[in-house]
Amino acid sequence: MLLSIDWDAFSGCMPLVFDAPIWGTRDREYDRLGAWWDRARKRDPRAPGWTALEADFPLYPGWEVLECYAGIPATVALTHADAWAWLAAFPAGDVLNVDSHHDLASFSGDPARVRPGNWAGLSLRAGRLNRYTCLYPDWHAELPVAEGFDLERTRAELVPLLPGDVLERVTLTRMAAPGAGLPDPADVKALLLVQSPAWTNPAHDAVFWQLARTLRARPLTPPLDRSAPA
Repeated sequence: MLLSIDWDAFSGCMPLVFDAPIWGTRDREYDRLGAWWDRARKRDPRAPGWTALEADFPLYPGWEVLECYAGIPATVALTHADAWAWLAAFPAGDVLNVDSHHDLASFSGDPARVRPGNWAGLSLRAGRLNRYTCLYPDWHAELPVAEGFDLERTRAELVPLLPGDVLERVTLTRMAAPGAGLPDPADVKALLLVQSPAWTNPAHDAVFWQLARTLRARPLTPPLDRSAPA
């Protein structure tokens, strides 16, 4: 199988953080950095660096498990829209995507244009994927409005958005514990690590970059370095 990892499965938010991008955001340059500056300043304009974001936007455990995939061909990308090009290098097969979003359909804009929110659905429709599994992180169990909180509700929301033959090739599941449910490295043909800066706390970029180095991930599209203080 192919393994896709969205950093927003680990760089997340606490419950009831109403300006958290997990609830929906665009993927503009402002959303990738400027919006995070605004969040930090709103919380404490005098706090150094990104420290004002720590309480509301933690780095959840479980990402450490990903280091077991070192040695498997790995690619790092800026956004999940880049998964469309990544998949083109492989025969159609199965993908496990660890993510805070199913990426099967976008609720606005041109549905035929590849975006972070619809690459998986378009890939299923185009025959670039046979089967698709979205593995939500365990911390979604504490966020009642998150996709991964109520999997039956989330699947029902997909019914009007996807053809029946596409939806029957989709599995939605959630980690039982941090890092649980990930495949044996022997079963993974290649890995894609996605930064998703519009959705992930800049304070966690250093860990993200270190993970990319551990995996020896070659860049498909260069991620952002947002380590400079706000």
